[in-house]
Amino acid sequence: MSDPFVVVGADAAGLSAASKFRREAPDREVVVFERGRWISYAYCGMPYFIEGRVERMSNLLSLSPSEVDERGIDLRRGHEVVAVDPDGTTVTVETADGDSFAQPYDDLLVATGGRATTGRFDVRGLDGAFTLHDMDAAAAIDAYIAEPDAYDPNRADVSAVDRERVDRNAAMPAPETAAIVGGGYVGVEMAEALVGRGLDVHLFHRSAHLLSDFGEAVGERVATELEANGVTVHTNAPVEELVGDGRLRGIAFGGADGSETLPVDMAIVGVGIRPNTELLDGTGVELGEGGAIATDDHGRTNLPDVYAAGDCATARHAVTGEPAWMPLGLTANRAGRAIGATVAGDPSPVGDIAGTAAVKAFEMEAGRVGLVEDEAARDAGFDPVSETVTAGSRSGYYPGAAPTDVTLVADRDSGRLIGGTVVGPDRAAIRIDTLATALEADMTVPEVERLDLAYAPPFSPVWDPILVAAKVLNGTLDGE
Repeated sequence: MSDPFVVVGADAAGLSAASKFRREAPDREVVVFERGRWISYAYCGMPYFIEGRVERMSNLLSLSPSEVDERGIDLRRGHEVVAVDPDGTTVTVETADGDSFAQPYDDLLVATGGRATTGRFDVRGLDGAFTLHDMDAAAAIDAYIAEPDAYDPNRADVSAVDRERVDRNAAMPAPETAAIVGGGYVGVEMAEALVGRGLDVHLFHRSAHLLSDFGEAVGERVATELEANGVTVHTNAPVEELVGDGRLRGIAFGGADGSETLPVDMAIVGVGIRPNTELLDGTGVELGEGGAIATDDHGRTNLPDVYAAGDCATARHAVTGEPAWMPLGLTANRAGRAIGATVAGDPSPVGDIAGTAAVKAFEMEAGRVGLVEDEAARDAGFDPVSETVTAGSRSGYYPGAAPTDVTLVADRDSGRLIGGTVVGPDRAAIRIDTLATALEADMTVPEVERLDLAYAPPFSPVWDPILVAAKVLNGTLDGE
């Protein structure tokens, strides 16, 4: 084999690209470098492992190293790519043993993902304080929560796990009170997980409503659901400090009544992520939103024969048409697969993104897509107008019907749908796919109102909540 396709990163984007490339170009070499031990795991499933809904860590693995090998992919774990030489078409690789070598490439994919940001909070060296952005962290959190004599080490049943870290946390006294810093996806999902493990949970968010990207209507209903299930929600309450010396003792936070300290013996900091792009320092690569690697419609960077995909790369926004950075699972898998095909000789676009996302809080489900907040819409050049309606999820006489809130956002001048959210306890999240499809098709609100959506009492009323919201918003647009 020759003309190597080199991939940096062995998770969603990287292995999707390598697998597709191997099928399409069996005569070319494909080498995947992964600096750690973990590959191809379900990041979004980690809160459910910690909660106990997922019994074994191995359930979260999509591919094992042996399965990757069976596909004819040269996977090298414990190999970190630290530099790229685009002129010499080589990457510099450092091994776990301290060796270094240059690897030539014909085509290169950077799929290095992102890492958790902690803001002002340094969780290193502070027992009981965690971020959640990799499997070793999930295993450590799971072990820390358990009583030392009740922990089951077989839950972390993957050889890649940092066993020393797990054993150390398993030996510590189990916590009783936990603080979660950040009310985004991770914060909301972890609040449910920790309640499920019997902890007294406090969720802190610096702004007025949780899930800021989902809008106020969603944030309020999710907060109500969390509180109904025992979570103490603190909004407009920025956390100032993790208090402790060697071991966490409390959370210092501010609010309307001034600063105070809450005693806690566990904290999870989930205030965001940032892209891993350092290996391209000095190459002249162009960066875009959020410091992510700028790419075109086929995942190409401005460097010759260098691609990027996943949480470290931008993609074109379906509504604005501009580059955007939205680190989500489908985006990474889809882009990786497309790049694998392109490098193999079948040019394939990575696809637009619209920030389509869903989240669950106990019995409450929420979804969002597109431009939801007025400020974001105005910054993109739109004149937003929105309406929020509450409608039944099924025919009113059918058991299980529940109130569903739908918010639709349109551009005042064109009537084009540019964003929306859905929240409710009865299959609300999946309804966001209707709005995502409408956004991808550049549909106007009147066109959404005329959609022929399915009706049957167990699934939807005659007028689906999406159609009700479109009808109301269309009336608002007509009246202006």
